[in-house]
Amino acid sequence: MLYPDIVIAGCGNPLFADDGFGPAVIDAMQTLSLPDNVAIVDAGLGGPHFIFTLLDPEVTKKLIIVDLADFGAEPGTIRTFRVEDLPPGAYRDAHSWDLAEPLQRIKDQIAVTIIGCQPAKVTFPEFELGLSEEVQNAIPNTIRVILETIGVDYGTTIKCLQEERQRGTAQSCGSTETR
Repeated sequence: MLYPDIVIAGCGNPLFADDGFGPAVIDAMQTLSLPDNVAIVDAGLGGPHFIFTLLDPEVTKKLIIVDLADFGAEPGTIRTFRVEDLPPGAYRDAHSWDLAEPLQRIKDQIAVTIIGCQPAKVTFPEFELGLSEEVQNAIPNTIRVILETIGVDYGTTIKCLQEERQRGTAQSCGSTETR
């Protein structure tokens, strides 16, 4: 589908510790069976430029952005934001492009939700692979919030996802075959 009804975009750079949160959430969602009208995208650092090419206000009804957000909470805390909650200049990509402004332009045509996770550490400009324990532990809750936002039953799915993470396997829910 060229323009899906729902776009879920994980933004961030896994080279800078917790900044890889958005892509990690998208990676974890790859094992889920989602409706055909939902696109999940690892938008990486190109999020602003890439995401907007997937949207058509005539077709797309929801945009969910998953990213880090420093809102002064304990590391790993998840919070949802509306575009109106973002003060000008508060949400920028790695190239200092203000994302709040283009989101302001589409918010009346497309329901925009930003799911932010409070980081424990971002190592930019130094490279460090891997999420902090607090942010890693926030992934299942983030997926629950995403699925709830798009109206997908998440009870069994989230339980299976948590069990798979504990086992360190990539199995389908109820399956005993390792991929």
